[in-house]
Amino acid sequence: MTDLTLALDVMGGDKGPLITIPAAVLAVQNMPSLHLILCGDESVITQQLEILNFSNHPQLSILATSQVVAMDEKPAVAIRSKKDSSMRKALDLVHEGKAKACVSAGNTGALFSIAHFVLKTLPGVERPALISSLPTHRKDKHVFMLDLGANVFCDSNVLYQFAVMGSVMAEEVDGIKAPRIALLNMGEEEIKGSDHIKLTAQHLNANDAINYIGFVEGNDIFSNKADVIVCDGFVGNVALKTCEGVAKLVFNRLQEVLSQHFFARFIGQLIAPTLKKLFKTLNPDQYNGASLIGLRGIVVKSHGNANVQAFLSAINEAVQEVQRQVPDKIKAKLEQGLSTKD
Repeated sequence: MTDLTLALDVMGGDKGPLITIPAAVLAVQNMPSLHLILCGDESVITQQLEILNFSNHPQLSILATSQVVAMDEKPAVAIRSKKDSSMRKALDLVHEGKAKACVSAGNTGALFSIAHFVLKTLPGVERPALISSLPTHRKDKHVFMLDLGANVFCDSNVLYQFAVMGSVMAEEVDGIKAPRIALLNMGEEEIKGSDHIKLTAQHLNANDAINYIGFVEGNDIFSNKADVIVCDGFVGNVALKTCEGVAKLVFNRLQEVLSQHFFARFIGQLIAPTLKKLFKTLNPDQYNGASLIGLRGIVVKSHGNANVQAFLSAINEAVQEVQRQVPDKIKAKLEQGLSTKD
């Protein structure tokens, strides 16, 4: 008997159903209580399920759609002209209460815009934010960071809301009591930073329900100084892409060094699996779903070039947020936090 339903945009992402459907199959095999609605081209979905010997499974159903939001689609066009797309229909199911969450590897801008349009924001939330976890120096710890690109500029009120929402994510998803909240800034001193950053700090300092620890700099993102780091989408996206670029640089340089002569190549073959694992941990966006929080529903965004395990991780993230009732907890925390700030 299933009691948890998610909607999947199976056409989204660079490889679409070749990745999303095998991940869906693994998900229902791992979770007997899970039901997935596969939104997309019915013939393609049916063919993939037949290849996997998983046709007519009771935990999987198909919602046929006639359109796909392209990875380079402009958000405004996707909202106006792609009402029968797999992405739109998956979000409609959440809005209609037929699914508890939507998971997509599709166009980030389109997903953000359509989700905002269809689901609306929670009371007290001006803009939803894209949040994900990044690795830290401690292998057993990570840090949540938001916004990672959904909002280019954010004033102090929006950043304050992000801090409250990030605090809920860390507390509910990771089980951290009184998570440490920090603002990403150009220095740790109180006199540094823009006016809206300083004003955000004042708001957070005035809220006893938030464990605000002050400013952190870019080189402290991975230091485990904070459980949640808050910034606007421009800064957050640049930081995330820099992390990915540094990881690739280190990996490529190691490959060069380990291929220079016979003994180095031999050592390289021995440690290659470890290097690949390390590379993945330095590229969290490749394997961990990012969430659009602040909406009246749960939306998890997987990386566009995610593999099967990465999309499976995004499904698992959505399940966890549903079970933890994250939107309801954010709503309650915001009501408490905003009254404290006022």
